[in-house]
Amino acid sequence: QVQLEESGGGLVQAGGSLRLSCAVSGSTSSIKFMGWYRQAPGKQRELVATIASGGSTNFADSVKGRFTIARDNAENTVNLQMNSLKPEDTAVYYCHADIGFLLRRYWGQGTQVTVFP
Repeated sequence: QVQLEESGGGLVQAGGSLRLSCAVSGSTSSIKFMGWYRQAPGKQRELVATIASGGSTNFADSVKGRFTIARDNAENTVNLQMNSLKPEDTAVYYCHADIGFLLRRYWGQGTQVTVFP
């Protein structure tokens, strides 16, 4: 059974930084993609950033230049460094891992990020 454990959310003033971490455990062979989505109140869940096992990345336009993503394939972890945070970044952030030939997606429980002006 695959489990994702997130950490690092919190409350921060605009312009500040936070670092989210996610650790994947269980049947973790062949984790193809890892990354983060977010969901703000009343909005759909949206992509923030993903990273492939080979290191290629994809970012939402709204976070390019402010967020970076990195993964450790040996430890099955993925980190999201969020800089220059804005109030509009406020959301619940969900870690995901896409595993196996069929790229089955697993989700974490989510961690709250709140950015105040």
